[in-house]
Amino acid sequence: MALKGTLALVGGGNMGTALVQGLLESNTAQPAQIWVAELDQKRREALQALGVATVPRPEELPQVHVLVIAVKPADVPAATRAAAHCLGPDKLCITLAAGVKIATVAQQLPPNQPIVRAMPNTPALVRRGATAIAAGPTARPEHLETAKAIFGAVGVVAVVEEKLMDAVTGLSGSGPAYVFQFIEALADAGVAQGIDRATSLLLAAHTVAGAAELLIAGGEHPAVLTDRVASPGGTTIAGLQVLERGGFKGLVMDAVAAATRRGRELGGG
Repeated sequence: MALKGTLALVGGGNMGTALVQGLLESNTAQPAQIWVAELDQKRREALQALGVATVPRPEELPQVHVLVIAVKPADVPAATRAAAHCLGPDKLCITLAAGVKIATVAQQLPPNQPIVRAMPNTPALVRRGATAIAAGPTARPEHLETAKAIFGAVGVVAVVEEKLMDAVTGLSGSGPAYVFQFIEALADAGVAQGIDRATSLLLAAHTVAGAAELLIAGGEHPAVLTDRVASPGGTTIAGLQVLERGGFKGLVMDAVAAATRRGRELGGG
């Protein structure tokens, strides 16, 4: 779906830049449709090299059809207020910040402004992101479709209720860090068994990436795929027994729960 009208981002950091690149590479938007407000001059110059227009302050943005607030959670209220003039009636505001509720954003905008809350993750930087979106009370189906198109340019998109967004933050928002830690542990284990560091890290990273692709492509339950690797009395089941004894799955579940709680705390919940 090609984006209709213009889009402005407040924040040209990693996620803001990833969105711009994804929109352009997928032809979801053209450079002339995009504005970015970013204080850092080097980031502005990098974005200008992509052909998009930039300004240092959100107050300098023109009126647009979609406004994306891509700043840190603590900066969302001030950034939204500063850019509120960009939105006419029925135009869409999208917020990305962890823990920041739709109601908090709505306080900075005119009454009944359509809002969609999104939680992307860092693999969006390589167009392999996983983003959950939730519609505010005045957002209509066409607003949700616009948000789907924007985040679909950098990966997959799932629609959830806002009450689940803190859990999404703990799962897919924070999840890449858990996976990085697992890859590091897997590579360290290879080094401990005599494999050189570069080879061990290469094998570990591609093992995780390949396993994920296999799961996505086949659509089978992870337990089914695990069973196919774990031959009776073989090497894999011996390793799985150690993970089970150490409570591996329980630790992962506890990590997601802790991140979810922190997301609620950031949102004042």
